[in-house]
Amino acid sequence: MTQGPLTTETGAPVADNQNSETAGVGGPVLVQDQLLLEKLAHFNRERIPERVVHARGAGAYGTFTVTADVTRYTRAAFLSEVGKETETFLRFSTVAGNLGAADAVRDPRGFSLKFYTEEGNYDLVGNNTPVFFIRDAIKFPDFIHTQKRDPYTGSTEMENVWDFWSLSPESTHQVTWLFGDRGIPASYRHMDGFGSHTYQWNNEAGEAFWVKYHFKTDQGIRNLTQAEADRLAGADPDSHQRDLREAIERGDFPSWTVGVQIMPVAEAATYRFNPFDLTKVWPHADYPIVWFGKLELNRNPENVFAEVEQSIFSPAHFVPGIGPSPDKMLQGRLFAYGDAHRYRVGINADQLPVNRPHATVARTNYRDGHLYDGRHKGAKNYEPNSFGGPFQTDRALWQPIPVSGVTGETETPSHAEDDDFVQAGNLYRLMTDEEKERLIGNLAGALSGVPRDDIVERAVGNFRQADGDFGKRLEAAVQALRG
Repeated sequence: MTQGPLTTETGAPVADNQNSETAGVGGPVLVQDQLLLEKLAHFNRERIPERVVHARGAGAYGTFTVTADVTRYTRAAFLSEVGKETETFLRFSTVAGNLGAADAVRDPRGFSLKFYTEEGNYDLVGNNTPVFFIRDAIKFPDFIHTQKRDPYTGSTEMENVWDFWSLSPESTHQVTWLFGDRGIPASYRHMDGFGSHTYQWNNEAGEAFWVKYHFKTDQGIRNLTQAEADRLAGADPDSHQRDLREAIERGDFPSWTVGVQIMPVAEAATYRFNPFDLTKVWPHADYPIVWFGKLELNRNPENVFAEVEQSIFSPAHFVPGIGPSPDKMLQGRLFAYGDAHRYRVGINADQLPVNRPHATVARTNYRDGHLYDGRHKGAKNYEPNSFGGPFQTDRALWQPIPVSGVTGETETPSHAEDDDFVQAGNLYRLMTDEEKERLIGNLAGALSGVPRDDIVERAVGNFRQADGDFGKRLEAAVQALRG
């Protein structure tokens, strides 16, 4: 901000910023004091609605650098050559907590990355887990209602949480992950990131591939136990936000090695389970990770509200060479994220500095609306036109995929090994005895507070189907805590 006298919003100098105008000494305040009214009115409107999910977060700018040639898989310009750099903005977050919640809690972490490419902004909206609780977006509002405050008690109720999970067997894999050692990262810097969904890459020849993104932290994985997290959340609710900001301030720039698993499109239909099911991972033995990039965070925002709170991300923001898949959760998010931002920030949110393209210019026919700044002046706002306006291109961003059958409310396609419990059991069996013990303790601690026996029994039954030992040990641990 330039130096000079304090002014009103319209630039008039302020003579007294300490005292309101009154009718005589000690008299009532006058409505003609426009500075007072302006300050109070602005203050009343300084907050925008917080995100329904992922409200609590922190962010930073950085650089993505291509380290390996992937042009045989995608024609995306920002991935076109080794050594190419692209500016990025990454927002980390928790999922269920509100804006004032603590950072050190047991919750998935959002990992939302914006690439400011020369072909427009590309948003990759992921998490620090490779899977999720549900596979169909129609269940998402119900799921989140169980994580938020109960309409009667005004508190998050474990009865609601476990009732939904126990009635949704597909959540068993993610719940096992969440209550394991990686459920509470020690910081945003010390966790991996995942695109989680399956996406499409397509190359110059028109060949398409299904991919899953992986971001491997170069700082190493570090986590908190439940006891450590409880202490930290009380002592420093801003622990993760502070850690990220201070690391960048001292030049200790966090970084991640970036890769994708790649599946030829033709293999999806006959793969042993549905490759578009968000509750499952692709085994690395089937599709090893191809490492192709490095992400580094190296600049803090100047203003948290303007650049973190008002930042918006949408999985529908693609660039040529990258597109969606038939993942039913992703398909729902393609609409829901943009709609949330239009409500929360405003119809012109994409033109705020943190959200607008940095390496190109947006050319649209959109006009007017809240906070529209008249940037288009008198340019025509329709297409086609005869006045040199922007025109459509002749190539789609992604390759079309064949579809067949009749419309209707359907479950996911059937594959030979579709199952809600196999991968949760595999995850459990990968753990050491000490990791299993902590997992059982975390789950038992949460379940023991659920008052209804039928919910507890149903939840334990899901883990028993994942692995017999898992369920047996959890049942004993819950009974011990409940007496």
